[in-house]
Formats: sequence, structure tokens, C-alpha cells
Amino acid sequence: MPELPEAETIVRDLQHRIPGATITRVTVARADVLHPGITPPMLDQRLRGKRITGVSRRGKNVVIELEQEHRLVINLGMTGRVITSDAKFADSMRHVAVRFELDDGRAVLYDDARRFGDIDLRDGAGWAVRTTELGVEPLSDALTAGLLHALTRTSIVPIRNWLLDQRKIAGVGNIYALEALYRSGVRPTRRARTLSKRETAALRDNLRDVLQESIDMRGTTISDYRDASGESGRFANRLRVYDRKGEKCRQCDAIIKRIVLTNRSAFYCPSCQK
Repeated sequence: MPELPEAETIVRDLQHRIPGATITRVTVARADVLHPGITPPMLDQRLRGKRITGVSRRGKNVVIELEQEHRLVINLGMTGRVITSDAKFADSMRHVAVRFELDDGRAVLYDDARRFGDIDLRDGAGWAVRTTELGVEPLSDALTAGLLHALTRTSIVPIRNWLLDQRKIAGVGNIYALEALYRSGVRPTRRARTLSKRETAALRDNLRDVLQESIDMRGTTISDYRDASGESGRFANRLRVYDRKGEKCRQCDAIIKRIVLTNRSAFYCPSCQK
């Protein structure tokens, strides 16, 4: 599932491709990716003639900024991709759910094989509401060691689950939560409030490090993820615990274990993570 690094990589690619272009038509092939309350005719009507002013990210969401403070918010779900029609491999997209035609002859394609993604359209007020529903950005200066420690004090849920709560920290999913916990020596089953100040400080630093390293490698491709050029991410070979059940820990040679927390796999080293 695309997380912060994958969304950030797509955003950085699109920032060089689409600002300044105007949307001339929207074609929806799969309406089930539209946010509740949005219909294909409505999306087409509201976006026609709108000029793209920028591209940004909030959490796991790709945000296409439009004139008059409107925002097209794309959550990639499990298999979503955003690519321009002139990019490498664009012709290989076989599950294009929505096509945004541009005035320069190109199109922005939203491709989603499993269609768990979500396309939303917000005006300025609507976006202000939605963004406040998301937690702190982990790569921002706002996420200090002190804030992370304070936020975890009242929670008895496993720290892996806590990190996945987008209301707490925006953009972190299973892959990077587990990788950050491994680097911090914290087992994913630990209750959030049991982490010491030292441990939350280490977790904050390691979370930021692993996210940035993945961005530098253009994300993690396990199966479906592609960047806005259609290329795979290169961070998969750097994963230390995720999806490595039965393999040796790269630090101590213990065998990586897998458990299930709230119906999702969690991987850890029984020796390195206490």
C-alpha cells in the first residue's frame, strides 16, 4: 500500500509536469473510486476549465491544487497510481479509473487495479476541515521527540497500531512503522504508553530517517506501486524486517518473525526488539 514516501515521490514528479495546465474534461470509467457524494458528472462539471496551480501532499494523499482554492485529493488506496499520459510506461496502465484531460493534449491518469483508492474534491473550507482530521506530518519540524512522547502517554494500543492511526501521525503505514520500530529496538506489540522518553526520541528519529531514505529511493515497490513516471521504487532491497518472515536478521542473525495485529501482519526480530 502506498504510504508517505510513495505519495511524496509522485507529488514531486507531478510538480514538474502539470502546474499551469487546465483541465478540459474528466472521464470516469470506475465510479467506485470517487468519494461518497461525488458523481462522475459532478466531477467533470466542477473541474472543467480549472487551472492547476500546484501539487502537494498531506499524509498519504496526493493533492492537486486548483485555482479558486479548490483541491483534488487523491488517496492511492492499495494499488493507486497517478501518471501523466506522456510519461514512460503510461501505455501499460490497464486499470485507468479516471482520466483528467488537459488543454495541452496530455492527460492525468488515475490507475487503480483493486480500486480501494479515493478521489475527493474540496473547496477551501472543505479542505480546511479535512486537513485538520489528519495528524502531524512526520517529516515536519512539528514532530518533536517531546510531542511524540506526549501523544503516546494515554494509549494502551500496540505501538505499531498507534503509528498507523492517521489522526495521530499522517502518512505512516505498516511498512515504515515496522521498519522504524526495528531500528529503534522496540517490538511492535509494546503498548504505546510504555515507551520511555529515550525510546520515543529514537523512534521519532528513526521514523524520519526511514521515510526520507525511501523518498530518496523513490519509494518501495512490493508489487503494484509505480511513481509518476511509471518506474518502480527501489527501497524494497533496504527493508530490514518487513515481509522477511523466516529470514535472518541482518544485525544479529536471529530469525525474523511474523505476527498478526488487528488483521495485519507485523514483522520483528525477537532478539533486537525487546
